[in-house]
Amino acid sequence: MKIGLFFGSFNPIHIGHLAIANIMAENTDLTKVWFVVSPQNPFKPSKGLLHEFDRYDMVKAAIADNYKFEACDAEFHLPKPSYTIYTLAHLHEKHPAKEFKVILGEDNLENFTQWKNYEEILNQYGLYVYPRPRVTNSSLKSHEHVKMIDAPLFDISATYIRQCIKNNKSIRYLVPEAVEQMIHSKGFYK
Repeated sequence: MKIGLFFGSFNPIHIGHLAIANIMAENTDLTKVWFVVSPQNPFKPSKGLLHEFDRYDMVKAAIADNYKFEACDAEFHLPKPSYTIYTLAHLHEKHPAKEFKVILGEDNLENFTQWKNYEEILNQYGLYVYPRPRVTNSSLKSHEHVKMIDAPLFDISATYIRQCIKNNKSIRYLVPEAVEQMIHSKGFYK
């Protein structure tokens, strides 16, 4: 069974994430896509980051109707900040029968060589890369363990969604309805 691991803070999860995950699940050889909720990205400040359990709950609500999607809290039980290589080793140990692939936006391919043990990630697991707007060409695109996936460009950001919420603007159609209800009922991002 081949599992695509879609890492992110999902702060909040939005339709761009879901559309990309669906393309990966439907148009590649991946059996499932796991949304790995990261408590803390080593490349991003944690300021403005909703608690990991709240973000995990929003992911679960967003994907509840798709059997090809799963929410994964593996990084909650690992040292922080979260390094992908440690998460991969942990998941491989827990699920030795599964083959894991890392789902990555093309914008992250540019700085992938700065990731901890990036060569090991590339060679032992491999990357499924979806296009992102405004990226420079990376030499990694032609690597034998990098699979470029044809997908539409999505330029929706969680930052924009949080800004809308702060400014009392509608986020309808930017996030799933269940996520929008959770955000409003719990007063997230105010």
